[in-house]
Amino acid sequence: MDYRLFYSPGACSMAAHIALQEVQAPYTLELVDVATRANYRPEYLAINPKARVPALGIPGQRRVLTELPAILTYLAQQHPQAGLLPSGDPVGIARCQEWLAWLSGWVHGAGYGGIWRPERYSGDTAHYEGIGAQGRRTVIDAYRVIDQQFADGRHQALASGYSVVDPFLLVLYRWGNRIGLDMRADYPAWSAASMQMARRPAVQAVLQREAVSLDG
Repeated sequence: MDYRLFYSPGACSMAAHIALQEVQAPYTLELVDVATRANYRPEYLAINPKARVPALGIPGQRRVLTELPAILTYLAQQHPQAGLLPSGDPVGIARCQEWLAWLSGWVHGAGYGGIWRPERYSGDTAHYEGIGAQGRRTVIDAYRVIDQQFADGRHQALASGYSVVDPFLLVLYRWGNRIGLDMRADYPAWSAASMQMARRPAVQAVLQREAVSLDG
């Protein structure tokens, strides 16, 4: 039986899509287009009441697995031959979880949540502009930190090499272009790492299948 990935093109689910390609596990794709609010349709809410993507259907499991960090970690642990987690290194694994927690909770949740989903933080539309502006500041400050991590010339987030952190970072790099940031000029080290990652066959396959580009 195959995995089933519920995804929306260019959403954070793209990181899980890349991870599935990397581990070379059989899977099928189920489109849930968040742009048309398909994630709020009854048929999807019956699968994932959180109304979010990604969700991963796992053979033998009645419930889908939700939350991107959990999905990425599961795939890496279930398919250790792909080397997407530091092997036998508790500190390295903790560093991986450190990255995923920050990217998911702060950069994605607080940053892009404020920019694209201000209604999550206030029911008063008069507050939306301020929430969006704060979200943008959060993203810009976080992106400076990310760029500094690549300033030594590395092409992966972890010193041990390529991991499940890197596909998530690639999604966020693309989103920077989407909100009009000059990624190449302002974040050159991260840009170099992202361009290097874009050469990976798994990444190329996913970008083509989801019909998106790193430029937004």
